[in-house]
This record gives sequence, C-alpha cells and structure tokens, in this order.
Amino acid sequence: MILNLPQPKLTKHALGFLFMVILLDIIGLGIIIPVLPQLLIELTGLAKNEVAIRGGFLLLVYAAMQFIMSPILGGLSDRFGRRPVILFSLLGYGFDFTLMALAPTYAWLFVGRMLSGAFAATYATAYAFIADTSPPEKRAGNFGILGAAFGIGFILGPLLGGVLGDIDTRLPFFAAAAIAFANFIYGFFILPESLAPENRRKFDIRRANPLGSLLQIRSYPIVLGVLLTYFLMQFAHNSLPAIWSYYSTVKFNWSPLDIGFSLTYVGVTAAFVQGWLVRKVIPIIGERKAVYIGLVTMTFSFMGYAFMTPTGSWVYVWITVGAAGGFMMPAMQGLMSRATPENAQGELQGAIASVMSITMLTSPITMTYIFDQYTAPGADPFFPGMPFLVAGIILVSCTIPFWLTMQKADLRERAKGGLSSAVGDETSEVSSQVE
Repeated sequence: MILNLPQPKLTKHALGFLFMVILLDIIGLGIIIPVLPQLLIELTGLAKNEVAIRGGFLLLVYAAMQFIMSPILGGLSDRFGRRPVILFSLLGYGFDFTLMALAPTYAWLFVGRMLSGAFAATYATAYAFIADTSPPEKRAGNFGILGAAFGIGFILGPLLGGVLGDIDTRLPFFAAAAIAFANFIYGFFILPESLAPENRRKFDIRRANPLGSLLQIRSYPIVLGVLLTYFLMQFAHNSLPAIWSYYSTVKFNWSPLDIGFSLTYVGVTAAFVQGWLVRKVIPIIGERKAVYIGLVTMTFSFMGYAFMTPTGSWVYVWITVGAAGGFMMPAMQGLMSRATPENAQGELQGAIASVMSITMLTSPITMTYIFDQYTAPGADPFFPGMPFLVAGIILVSCTIPFWLTMQKADLRERAKGGLSSAVGDETSEVSSQVE
C-alpha cells in the first residue's frame, strides 16, 4: 500500500527525486540507442541495413504510447494524487527494463518498448507536482530544474548505453532497471503527496485521452494559444535529434565519436541553461520575454546549421547560441500553469505531454523525408541543411500565435478593470485569464 503523507511545500528532497524521475525517463529513451542495432541483429538474425526499420518501429511505438498514456496518468493523478501515480510508474519501469533485458525475441522487445513509453509518461505528473507545490512566480524556475534533466539524460543515456553495451548488449537494460527500483524505494520513503484532497476531482475518460485532454484545454484560451506555440516549437526542435547524425555525416564526414561529442555538448549546454540559468534569468525578465529570447536564439541556431557552418567546428558555436532556446519550455510551462485551475494541473501536463508526443511522432518522419529529398543522388539543389531551414521558418511562425495570445490576455485584463502589477514582467497577469 502506498502511504499518503501530508501535503508539503516543495522540498529539496522532493525536487531532487522528481529530477531523477525525469532523468530516468530520458536515460530510458537514450540508453538503448548505442546497443539497439547489435541487439536487433541478435534477436532477428537480419543484416545491419535490414534492422533499421525494426528499430524505427520501436521508436514509433514508444512515442505512440506516451501520447496515449500521458493524459491518462495526468487524469489519474488529479483523482488519486501525484505520489501513487509516480511511484507505481517507477515500479513498472523497473520491471519493464528487466523484461527487455531478458527479451528472447523481437516481439518481446517490442512489448517492452510499448511499456516504456507508457511508464515514461510520468513526467507529466512530475510537472503537476511542481505546479502543486510552487508559488506561481517560482514555477517556471522549478520547471527549468526538471528541464535540466532532459539535457543531462541526453548526455548519460547514450553514454551509459555505449559503455555498458560494450561489455554486454543486455547490461544497459539491467542498469536502467536497477536505477528505477532504487528510485522507487527512495521515493517511497521521501516523496510526500502534493495534491490537497479539496483540489482533487473525478477521473473522466473523456478528459483522460489524448484528444479529450486537448479538447478540454479549449476552456482556457490563454493555454490554448501558448500550447499551439509549444507545438510549433517542439516540431521544429525535434528535427535536431531526427537528422543530426545523418546531417553531420553527409556534410562533415563525421565519425560516430564526433557525433557523440557534439550531442554531449548539446546536453551539457541544455543542462546549464535549464538547470541554472532559467532560475536566475526568468524571475528578472519574466516568462513572456524569456519565450521571445528563446525563439530568437533557437532560430539563429537552426539558420546557422543550414547556411553558416562551413566546418564542423562551427557547429559548437550554433549549439551554444541555440542553448538559450531552453528558456522557452519552462517559461511556457509557467504561463500555462498560471492560466489553469489548481485541480486541473495534471490534465494540463497530460495535454502538454500529448502535444510533445505528437511532435515526436510527426517531426522525425517529416524532417528525414526532407533531408532525403535534398541529399539523394542527383538532388538539385544538394542542401543537407534544408530541414534546419524549415525548422527555422517554423520557429519564426511561432511568434504569431504567441503574440496574439499575449495581446488577448492584456485586452481581457483591461476589460476587467486594468492591468494588475506583475512580478518581474507582465506575464503574471495571465493568472487571471482562466475561464
């Protein structure tokens, strides 16, 4: 039986635990990348080029299950609390990685990746925990701490998988299982419940499904506008992991080690920005300005990859510039959280996770197709950076729904009697926009 402890403020122990939950989710996604080709060859007996499609199906089912399960877990956390949902998912994650470590066939591995996608959907509940326990003016900074886990997980996942996989292809899965079980035990004793009983609500299957969760968000116009911006941003950003290895190989003739170093640098800069800089900068400039800064810097970065990268060393310049794009996710999370009732924070985070999953399902397919069209033999023009150009254009388009949404927020506030004072920026006005 999972204990229900008194509702707390956000403690360092709880924040550290939630950080580990997100970190584990991202490690779970990346840890199999280095060993997957060899493991698929072992399980199927196919050649290297033939197992690529099998690997693609594993990525697809992972994202699809996240898309389906994120709003369900978010809705369950609104009904039963954040603690039991997080702990149950961690326990399931541990058993799932054990299953994949012992998988005798591709079908078993496929089932394992389905379960991984389902249990990894817990990061929506982790974000809801932050929303429960953080005052509105500190939410963006605390969301940034969890965002840093994405960067660190992006470093550790492939690195851990490569090191352990060099010993045995099954070892990374056993390691991930051990981490999940250890995190469950730790959380069982230190993670309190964050959702007060009076803020809970009935579980409604109409809300707790990907489309239903998104449809419910229509009740909050401010959230809907910011969520559209979030979708476009994520769709553009996901071009980076989708084609990075192919782009750098074609354009610079990079080795896997070169690619690994560059991705490690991406993770380091992301962890620095979202883990430290966000907490320092957003309280000063406000969430609204942070979104604009992130859009501008990420756009310059993608345009740099497309046009202004004559040698591989220039890549690190544009990675550094684009790291400030890390302001966007926590800032938009903070804006949407302010505009959502306290008893619907889990539903909100489920909708956000569903949007992220949609981009994971659609962006890689789109961007790899564009890349193929502009790098295939006889392509005219031959332009490996075309997906990044498309991503840059999409990022520019993000300013339209975001600006219109913020203007609408200001007009609605004036209609109620004037603008209220903001904390660091006019973005705190959004908290009064809930319908």
